[in-house]
Amino acid sequence: MAEQNATAPRATSNRSTTPGSDRFKEYISTGWAERQQTVPSRRPAADRAAGRRAAIAALHPGARLIVPAGTAKVRSNDTDYPFRAHSAFSHLTGWGSDAVPGSVLVIEADGASTLYFREAAGRDSDEFYANPEIGEFWTGPRPSLAHVAADLGLDTAGLAAFAEVLDRVDASTLVVRDADRDITDRIDGRRLAAAEGVADVSRDGDAALARDLSELRLVKDDYEIGEMRAAVDATKQGFDDVIADLPAITAHRRGERLVEGTFNRRARAEGNTVGYDTIAASGPHACILHWTRNDGPVADGDLILIDAGIELESLYTADITRTLPVSGTFTEVQRRVYEAVLEAADAAFAIVRPGIRFREIHQTAMRVIAERTAEWGLLPVTAEESLDPDHQYHRRYMVHGTSHHLGLDVHDCAQARRELYLDGVLEPGMVFTIEPGLYFQPDDLTVPEEYRGIGVRIEDDILVTADGAENLSVGIPRTADDVEAWLRR
Repeated sequence: MAEQNATAPRATSNRSTTPGSDRFKEYISTGWAERQQTVPSRRPAADRAAGRRAAIAALHPGARLIVPAGTAKVRSNDTDYPFRAHSAFSHLTGWGSDAVPGSVLVIEADGASTLYFREAAGRDSDEFYANPEIGEFWTGPRPSLAHVAADLGLDTAGLAAFAEVLDRVDASTLVVRDADRDITDRIDGRRLAAAEGVADVSRDGDAALARDLSELRLVKDDYEIGEMRAAVDATKQGFDDVIADLPAITAHRRGERLVEGTFNRRARAEGNTVGYDTIAASGPHACILHWTRNDGPVADGDLILIDAGIELESLYTADITRTLPVSGTFTEVQRRVYEAVLEAADAAFAIVRPGIRFREIHQTAMRVIAERTAEWGLLPVTAEESLDPDHQYHRRYMVHGTSHHLGLDVHDCAQARRELYLDGVLEPGMVFTIEPGLYFQPDDLTVPEEYRGIGVRIEDDILVTADGAENLSVGIPRTADDVEAWLRR
């Protein structure tokens, strides 16, 4: 890690005109007002994060756990995508959008935790003004060790000191492998040096750590649920903005891009950013499940499917889909499809309560989808026959799943074991989506022409409560009549 700090900034040799004379260095390093060193109060997420660190340490007794935040990802040459810390790092520290790139959390075998990060550089260093990758003149000031220690309730140390941790790596050291490739490679090398053949064993341990960190997020605490509510509220404002901008959107040849831009503006105003690339899919584009090119028109007579969510500064995100008639009114066929999808969503929500299995949500929604598509004459068999695992004809029109967990990641807890996720039993505090849909491709000859090119999805964010469930996004209009009234407003 120390070697990494010593490397020159990326791709600047042909662009740098920064003066290098001693007189300039002396001049730029002096004449600055003294900074006020304020120590913040501990942020609300910090105490919860301490409990999570204790929980993960208890699952891996005697092991040193290394959880990097990760580094900025290159977009092109020496420009990066905006930095976002790895979700496991954020969950265990409480550090959200303000996390410093390159930081590393280390939980020692005795449970003691230290957060290593690149602290603020002095103005007497050339990094301050001459390093466009991390220098304060270029990317802004970084917090002090004392500031972060008070903010997060964690022991802190400079990033250079992490080299000493690497020197102590042995067979008991585990790492979150996908967070920082450089750190993972260094740890792999040291584990190989520590004992012959330990690499395979260590990778098994790393996989177990990733699994346990995912499973630690399956049930949300009160703070997390509050963040999810706030993310949903902000997302509703984004949908309202899109509807208010519909005249400009429909007038533009790339109206889908305007939908994306309008929603993203709200995401930056009310949160950190969008939780995932916004899907603004109008007309037949709504039949493409992850349509993110968003380069088509938004035309009267079509439906537009908008799948979008705002990520807060804490990194918790909403995930909502609404399908809107661009003209303000559903046609008869559009309404028929829409109400079938809504029926499937409502049926799935109605069974949610502690004690049922997660997979039952999907099964319930699929029964409605099978019944409606059979009723419309689209299936070569009855609904019951189609529901047989060997048939599943109705899945031609909805190939995705109905639900996924939600939180710091839009597809949260993804590395949890199947028996705790898909086959898992619901518990109070779980948050997930319910998002059935129907998608009739424009060239699908198995459906009448009037259905072709129609895509509908309705997605809500659901909280399991002690005796049932709460739809966190119920305030965003869902029924066909309410959607039409929403557009009229």
